[in-house]
Amino acid sequence: MNLYRGCSHGCIYCDSRSNCYGMDHAFEDIEVKENAPELLEDALRRKRSRCMIGTGAMCDPYMHCEEKLQLTRRCLEIIRRYGFGLAVQTKSDRILRDLELIREINTSAKAVVQMTLTTYDEDLCRILEPNVCTTKRRYETLCAFRDAGVPTVVWLSPILPFINDTEENLRGILRYCFDAGVKGIITWGMGVTLRDGDREYFYAALDRHFPGMKERYIRTFGNAYECDSPENPRLMEIFRTECEKHGVLHRLEDVFAYLREIPEESGQLSLF
Repeated sequence: MNLYRGCSHGCIYCDSRSNCYGMDHAFEDIEVKENAPELLEDALRRKRSRCMIGTGAMCDPYMHCEEKLQLTRRCLEIIRRYGFGLAVQTKSDRILRDLELIREINTSAKAVVQMTLTTYDEDLCRILEPNVCTTKRRYETLCAFRDAGVPTVVWLSPILPFINDTEENLRGILRYCFDAGVKGIITWGMGVTLRDGDREYFYAALDRHFPGMKERYIRTFGNAYECDSPENPRLMEIFRTECEKHGVLHRLEDVFAYLREIPEESGQLSLF
């Protein structure tokens, strides 16, 4: 369920800027799917069994415009009314506005809040993700949902080679995750993906904030899509060891299976 198209968070590495997605205007000029609540309600009314409904994969449902439009909230109210589950992904503490609503969805079906964490250092976070709350505030948001009894999952991605691919950064983020009691952590490895559109924006940001880093990327990765950190093997071993020690799901198939699972209905589903 993608309610918006484009984003105002300004993350320098955003894959959704890639040309392959066909954006024909400025990425910060947000398209709004105004009839999304009506489309959602029509779809849920016709479904024979409930399932998990996801949002946030391609665009953040809690961008600045959500404060006024409240499109995400309207859709969450429909999900709650029809007894379906929710898996919502964001970087924004604006999701706290809907904490009680999400808690109610979790009580009647299942809700999972997914939060992206990339950078433990607050100053670096403000460079990499300039127009959204910093990692510490996202950690506090995870704790708020933990206290409300709502399970959480963290997306640990991307880890930028030569910038935040350090043991200190990884262990700092993991401490936040374990303290917040997350159910699982998703990562495809320590690195970043770059393709046309995304790469140019990323390189321009590197020139502004990390002089000489663009040239290092070009020397190391050329025009590759997958840019794995040279530290990937060592950092992934730390990641797996620490997650297993703390009982946190970390294999991709296990975390995604958890996100898809929804408890069986205790009785007939009420539509109203």
